[in-house]
Amino acid sequence: MRLHRLELAGFGPFRDRQIVDFDAFADDGIFLITGRTGAGKSSVLDGVAFALYGNVPRYDGPDKRLRSDHASPDDPTEVSLEFTVGEVRWRVVRSPEYARPKLRGGGMTTEPARAELFELVDEAWIGRASRPRDVAEILDRVLGLNLQQFQQVILLAQNKFSRFLLARNDERQALLRTLFGTRRYEDYARELDDRRRETQQKLSERGVHAEALLTEAELLIDDETELPASDDLAARREAVRTAAERARYRVETAEIARAKADEVWTAAAADLALRERQLQAQRARDEADARLAALESEADSVAQARLERDRAVAAEALRGAIERAARTGLAARAAETEAAAADEEWLAAGEDPDADLDTAEEELTGELARVDAAAENERQLERLDAELVLAHGALADAGEALRRLTAETTEAPVRREALLAARAEAAAQASRIVEGERAVEAARLRQEAGKRASDADARLTAAEAAYTAALDASAAASAALARLMRRRVAERAGELAAALVPGEPCAVCGSTEHPHPAPRAHDAVTDETIAEAEATVVRARAEETRAADEARGLRDELTDARSVAGGADAEELDRALADAQEALQRARDAEARLDVIERDLALIDTQQVELAAAVESATAEEREAATRVTALAARREEIAQTVERAREEFESVADRRAALIARRERARRRRSARAALGIAQEAADVAVAEVAEGAERAGFADPLDAADALRSRTDTAALVDRVQTHERDLALVRARLLELQLELAGVPEAPVEVGLARQKADEADRARGHAIAELSRAQSTADRLSDLVVRIDDAYASVAELAHETAVVTRLADTLLGRAPNTRRMTLETFVLAAELEEIVIAANVRLAEMSAGRYSLHHSDALAARGAASGLGIEVMDAFTGQLRPPQSLSGGETFLASLSLALGLAEVVTARAGGMRLDTLFIDEGFGSLDAETLELAMSVLDELRAGGRTVGVISHVEAMKDQLPAQLTIEATPQGPSVIRQ
Repeated sequence: MRLHRLELAGFGPFRDRQIVDFDAFADDGIFLITGRTGAGKSSVLDGVAFALYGNVPRYDGPDKRLRSDHASPDDPTEVSLEFTVGEVRWRVVRSPEYARPKLRGGGMTTEPARAELFELVDEAWIGRASRPRDVAEILDRVLGLNLQQFQQVILLAQNKFSRFLLARNDERQALLRTLFGTRRYEDYARELDDRRRETQQKLSERGVHAEALLTEAELLIDDETELPASDDLAARREAVRTAAERARYRVETAEIARAKADEVWTAAAADLALRERQLQAQRARDEADARLAALESEADSVAQARLERDRAVAAEALRGAIERAARTGLAARAAETEAAAADEEWLAAGEDPDADLDTAEEELTGELARVDAAAENERQLERLDAELVLAHGALADAGEALRRLTAETTEAPVRREALLAARAEAAAQASRIVEGERAVEAARLRQEAGKRASDADARLTAAEAAYTAALDASAAASAALARLMRRRVAERAGELAAALVPGEPCAVCGSTEHPHPAPRAHDAVTDETIAEAEATVVRARAEETRAADEARGLRDELTDARSVAGGADAEELDRALADAQEALQRARDAEARLDVIERDLALIDTQQVELAAAVESATAEEREAATRVTALAARREEIAQTVERAREEFESVADRRAALIARRERARRRRSARAALGIAQEAADVAVAEVAEGAERAGFADPLDAADALRSRTDTAALVDRVQTHERDLALVRARLLELQLELAGVPEAPVEVGLARQKADEADRARGHAIAELSRAQSTADRLSDLVVRIDDAYASVAELAHETAVVTRLADTLLGRAPNTRRMTLETFVLAAELEEIVIAANVRLAEMSAGRYSLHHSDALAARGAASGLGIEVMDAFTGQLRPPQSLSGGETFLASLSLALGLAEVVTARAGGMRLDTLFIDEGFGSLDAETLELAMSVLDELRAGGRTVGVISHVEAMKDQLPAQLTIEATPQGPSVIRQ
């Protein structure tokens, strides 16, 4: 990776746009970034980091801290960086979030963070991404390094040289984990430990399940059987198998008892059934005797009913003739009454009593025909009156419509002017939509930041409490381990005394006599106890580190969110968002009203044209309505004169017609009544003669005797049924009585006794039910025990199989997590990082040997740390003058700088190799050379000079005057009297 060009505007101490041309230093290979303290030397490196990652090494806060305090509200803040990776040249342009004046109106608005990425293709810049998230995704693939790796590989930032060298094992592990991405190994180990817990839990659950099955089986065993001890598993399982065999024997015994009970119950039930049938037959015989006596006592009344039935049947043949005689007689009398009424009506109307009725009807019919024609004219007159009313209404409606249309024609121009004014006002409001959308988006971002701040504040409180608890737990675990170690030392004499053998020398003093050996404590501290306490300390410290990291991350998150929210509380942010949304909604509503107003204007223009045509049409309709009223009035007058002549002395033609119809109907009724009277008298005479003849043939004295014998059909049927029923019942009772006498032949006359037989049957049934229940219980117990035996065997077989798997998984999980039997207490991740650290140390020693004139070299240490601390990532310094290893903290300031620089360069080489072997053509080193003496500085400069090999460019930030003399290529940062800094190259 090579940097080409950096542009800074409104960034850090730089107000105006500043340009750094890194290609200008390519020939020199190494250049010095110099300037007074606070001028902005490190800000150049901040600009590089911000352009690539949107953040800087020195700050953990939000982006807007990077905006220059010297920038005016209208000045932009922007960083542009051109660089090459492989054969591709890129340009990234990035701006942080900052406040600027609104484009419309007063006040400030928030300019959101922006990022753009371009690729140089055929001498032209082609856009590849235009959003911060998209830019970050592409750069992540292109660079292959995260921000922390970039700081360790390219930007060796101020005050961070020695952090890696002097860090504790756990701090060094955290940094290496970030650089090499080895957290997955910790995840592997954690997943395996989760599997260990799962298998142990499953093993426990299966053991509990097997024990529950065994206990359930023991509850089914007979109380008289003595059970084995609860810890003798084999005996308990054997006792269950024996109980299952005994249960099957009990089932066979119960089946035999059930069969015997069935036989006894069957015999008793048969005897009871026979006795109940005999008793029932005796009762039926007695009932039949009583019924026969009752039927024989009804013989006289049945004979009388039989005679009455015969006369009724004979009279039934004359029923039709008798009824016809009665009907014709009644009809003759009715016809005579009707004829008298018709004559009386004819004479009361003043008609001629001797008039020819046929001639009168014919004359009245002719007169009605003439009157009907006049009645039609009278009805037409009524229709004309209705039409005339409608015509007058239509004339009035046409006049009203003409007046309304005339008024609307006058109002249309006034409405159009009002709509034009409303359109102008709505257009002015709608023009603020873009500004309103930006305001809403900015307010929404601040509101979301406020919510994140509130959530982060609550989580930070809990995280800090957890961190405090973790600190206390870590301190308590360390104190407990120290107490155990002191007891271990104090109890060492007892352990040595226990190993003494009379006559053999003591391992401490060499004496063969042991008069007063130290007693050994009964609760002595063992190696396992120490290991367990050390593991507790490791876990407590890991939890402390985790809690500290979580609290630190939440504090950073809270700071970022509060900065974005601008320090406003939730209510203010909600109100600001609501105000912005309300303003935007008003603008959008105005935009929507514009469309409605435009449609209304077009509608009014159309309506004006339509109104003119409607006025002309309404005028024509009014003239047509007036003409129709005049024509209808003339026609009515003509028809009214014709109707008046046809009425004569009546109120209307209809009244005259009704009078004519009434006269004709009277004539018709009188003629019809006379004809009907003659026919009815003739029919009555014929019917009387027919009845007399029939009565004589049937043996009746006269027609009245026949009528007296006649009964209704229902009564006749009842007589017939009574006689037949008596005869049938008498025959049936006699036959049944004979049948019962034959059935009871040989049975004593006294009632049959059934009580004792029923008692025996009930006792047999209860015994049978008891046998069935016993068999069911025995069968259920045997089946349940047999099933439990199979399930118990399967359950304990599954426990044995899972126990083996659990042992294997547990041992592997404990080993990968640094627990016993892992004597080094190195986790899997630490083991992998230790291999990486060895390569880093090898690469660092190449330069440290040269810069220290061969005196110092770094060594990786995997020695077991004291007090349960993390092990495997230690670094020691070999001093060739003494031949002893010493801790890095014992080095002087200059020596620490040389060792740190060597380690940083070695780390850069290894990280670069792990990142895919990307070539690093640009390197920056920020401060640290002031702690070296002249000779050591010369050695360090020679090492840096070697870094130029192959076209690499190295930028060094320093105040050392000697370096200004040695490095002619310089980038000078100067602070102007007005405050902002400028870059001179």
